[in-house]
Amino acid sequence: MTENGDSVDVAIIGGGLAGLTLAMQLRQTSPQLSIVVLEKSAFPPAAAAHKVGEATVEIGAHYLAHTLGLKDLLERTQLRKFGLRLFFGSGYHDDLARADELGASRLLPAISYQLDRGVLEKDLIELLRDRQVDVRTNCRVTNIAINGTGNNGTAKKHQLSVNDHGDEYSIRCRWAVDASARTALLKRHLTIAKPSDHKMCAAWFRLDTTISVDDWSADPDWQARCNGLSRLPSTNHLMGSGYWAWIIPLVNGRCSIGLVSDPDIHPLSSYHSFDQFRHWLRQYQPSLAERVDGASQYLMDFRKLKNLAHESERVWSADRWAMTGESGLFTDPFYSPGTDFIGLSNTFIVDLITRDCSDAELGIRTMVYEKLYQSFYQSTMSLFQGQYAGFGDTRLMAVKLTWDYAYYWSILAWLFFREVLTDLTFLRTAQREITRIRALNDTMQVVFRQQAAERRVDRGHGRFIDQISIPILFDLNAALLEPARSLEQELRDNCARLERLAPILLKLLDENAAPVGAVELLGDLQSRLS
Repeated sequence: MTENGDSVDVAIIGGGLAGLTLAMQLRQTSPQLSIVVLEKSAFPPAAAAHKVGEATVEIGAHYLAHTLGLKDLLERTQLRKFGLRLFFGSGYHDDLARADELGASRLLPAISYQLDRGVLEKDLIELLRDRQVDVRTNCRVTNIAINGTGNNGTAKKHQLSVNDHGDEYSIRCRWAVDASARTALLKRHLTIAKPSDHKMCAAWFRLDTTISVDDWSADPDWQARCNGLSRLPSTNHLMGSGYWAWIIPLVNGRCSIGLVSDPDIHPLSSYHSFDQFRHWLRQYQPSLAERVDGASQYLMDFRKLKNLAHESERVWSADRWAMTGESGLFTDPFYSPGTDFIGLSNTFIVDLITRDCSDAELGIRTMVYEKLYQSFYQSTMSLFQGQYAGFGDTRLMAVKLTWDYAYYWSILAWLFFREVLTDLTFLRTAQREITRIRALNDTMQVVFRQQAAERRVDRGHGRFIDQISIPILFDLNAALLEPARSLEQELRDNCARLERLAPILLKLLDENAAPVGAVELLGDLQSRLS
């Protein structure tokens, strides 16, 4: 254990998923680094740990399973996810088969997981301690002194004041990384927090029992849609204008249920307690309300947040400080990007810490990585801003999800899987393509936003929009796992497909549109929307 006044290479404030995975990635990349993780909570985490963000998508899952080498652990202790699955009109029917369903009929090639965060964080702490990483729990950072650069150009060490089980001492560190989630100690200390224009609120709880949508219909055709696979492991979303409600399974027979809404349509005050939440469900999603009412004795925890999205003027600095996970930026949980952004930010931070470059190069890299990371954030935010009003519109959301998935797998996920996020030479080459396609995405989101403002609500017609039958989605997902070819050519091909896809999808927004063709891209999507 570091004594008062001693120093380490890296001090990580916060031992949640972001901080623990950063410590593991640093240990794997540079075993010689001295690292301390300072977590204010006790170990092991309580069963009711108020953790959210259980679902992962492709970047986050790849980061955990392959970058960190945790695939065996995840397969043994967590649940394989069966994609994102949306139901439209579910609030109007007792039989879920009468709602519209958007999801996959079988597993896509690139895997993802449903995480019990408390279980995973406990396992990560044990793994880190086995690897001689100093992880301290019940240990609160009470003050931060960021010391910047001295007059001779050398980096001065930062100093953290620590209360460890009542003992007060200080730790000096070459790098200070804030992974304290919404506590955001470093952002508050530096006064660089920024409010987000994207206003949303949420409440969620966990039950020590299972709620499965598989039980919501006895229709044999509906039961057979998924080729014998249960819908339980999906991230199941019940959709409506201005909101979405989730049902996510966890290990040990538990589940997570939550609601995210546009406060101008569904204010937090209408579901801010467990009883109020149940009352809200009875009005808008009575089938889920009935099952929650019947399982209320299994309530484990309940939490609410008024403003989920938040920003920061900066997330890292050449003065050798950084923020990762929710301590820096948070977008919107609809597509479950939280673990993605942990993987992205940790990858940039590990490169900055372990590269051991000159101050001049460090300055360049922090600037480039900052610009890139903030661009990823803003591009992701564009998928949600001003669009909640349209979340009850089956046609709009089927078109939008097809575009959003294709854009994600073609650009951001592709960059991560190809491990080029810190390759400045490639990034310079790719900048023009990426900038052009981001502008195209912005154009698409403007159109989606305009249609969302009409607040169309589909009561459901029993339709099934099967993402497996949309060739471009299956192909792009599978391509993430293929060996790399010419990176420049792969990116050009991805961008060309997106440019061809965009106008075809926009035509599909019109339910009276003439046949659009493009079967090799969209399969029978148009007929499924009929």
